Amino acid sequence: MVGDRQCKQSALGIWKFIKQRNCSFDSTVTEFRDSKPKMANWNSVPLEVTYEVLGWFAFVSWSISFYPQVILNFRRKRVVGLNFDFVLLNLTKHSSYLIYNASLYFSPTIQNQYFHKYGYDQMIPVAANDVAFSIHAVLLTAITLFQIAIYDRGSQKVSKVSIGVVSVAWLTAAVCFFIALPNHSWLWLLTIFNSIQVFMTIIKYIPQAIMNFLRKSTDGFSIGNILLDFSGGIANYLQMVVQSVDQDSWVNFYGNIGKVLLSLVSVFFDIIFICQHYVLYPRKKSSELVASPKQDDETREQLVRPSDQSPPENV
Repeated sequence: MVGDRQCKQSALGIWKFIKQRNCSFDSTVTEFRDSKPKMANWNSVPLEVTYEVLGWFAFVSWSISFYPQVILNFRRKRVVGLNFDFVLLNLTKHSSYLIYNASLYFSPTIQNQYFHKYGYDQMIPVAANDVAFSIHAVLLTAITLFQIAIYDRGSQKVSKVSIGVVSVAWLTAAVCFFIALPNHSWLWLLTIFNSIQVFMTIIKYIPQAIMNFLRKSTDGFSIGNILLDFSGGIANYLQMVVQSVDQDSWVNFYGNIGKVLLSLVSVFFDIIFICQHYVLYPRKKSSELVASPKQDDETREQLVRPSDQSPPENV
């Protein structure tokens, strides 16, 4: 009897223990379910459509903007006039921007860290067109860099300053990766990549602008690239404004400061290049840049012809 009673008490104790553990587990699951991030929804369908239209217009404009320079280099078989520092800095800029956009758009872990920092009622400030543009930009910039390697460069070369800046940027990113690794501070790491792309955006245009000023010409630098880049920058900025108006919040501006500065800095330098091409140095037309190698040889012969050599007389 005593043994049976002890067995019943033991069984009852085990049952209570299991029941308590189940209740604790159910409570944990409920809390986890309730704490899962929920992406904010659009309040206005017209604004959502406008947002998508502006985003893909910016994508098309920025993507097409790479082709005039690539086509110009291919037709001339020369890259003289295109500043190589601009291309190298641009590749670093777009690579870091691709890491930022793709990581924030595809990683649930990083999205959760973003919501935890800025609020679960906020929208992710990266759209599909941002990721598509970044991938395309890296590919086209790499092609331009390849053209620099195979086409006539004249006496131009990449400066040691630009090589140093790019090296420091990637070394900083590598160090920050190992700092973020123990605590999985991936959102913080993305802010580093975002800062790198902002810094590159600010400085990448400067070498080309100075080069145009010193040469008093925009020969070799496609203005079509600038006009399309200007259109994309305006559309990109308006896209963020539309999202902020719909959400009645301006968090996406300082939550993605890189995208804001990308638009503003690009538009600022685009205006400078447009003034250089059409106002300050308007005489050199882009059509003059398509001269064939034969025409270039004839020009060189005329320049090196001895002064005492007179042209043949007509008989």
